[in-house]
Amino acid sequence: MTTPNGNVVYWDTSAIISSLFRDRHSTEASAIANETGTHLISSLAWAETNAVIARIERDRSLAAVLVAAAREALETGPWTRVNIDPAWPQIATLACAWPLRGADLWHLAAAKALQVELPELRLLSFDGQLVEAARGEHLCP
Repeated sequence: MTTPNGNVVYWDTSAIISSLFRDRHSTEASAIANETGTHLISSLAWAETNAVIARIERDRSLAAVLVAAAREALETGPWTRVNIDPAWPQIATLACAWPLRGADLWHLAAAKALQVELPELRLLSFDGQLVEAARGEHLCP
C-alpha cells in the first residue's frame, strides 16, 4: 500500500465515534478526518461502531435523522476498510506489556501489524490506556 503524503492513521472505535457524534474529542477527530492521507478502519472498529449506532437507535437517544446521518457519515467518511489479522504471538506479547481490554488490545496489535508495511502509521484513539500503550509502541506522538 502506498500513501500519498506519508500520513497514515489507524482509527479505533473511540475515534470514529467522536467523529460521528459530538463529544469532547469531536473537534480533534474532525480535524484529523480532514487531513490528507490514508485513514484506515478495521472490521472490528466497523462492527463496534455499528453496534453503538444501533444501540443509540434502539434507545432512541437521538432523533432518527441524526442516527441516519451517523450511518451515512460512517459509510462515506475518509476511511479505507482493511482486513487485518494480527499475529497471535504479538497479541500475547502486547497483553503482557499493556493492561488493555480485549478489543483495545486487538486494535493495538492490528496497528502494529499494519506498521510493518506502513512505518509512518499512527493510531488514533481517545481511550487513555490505549493511547498510553500506542505511545509505548511508537504508534502515536
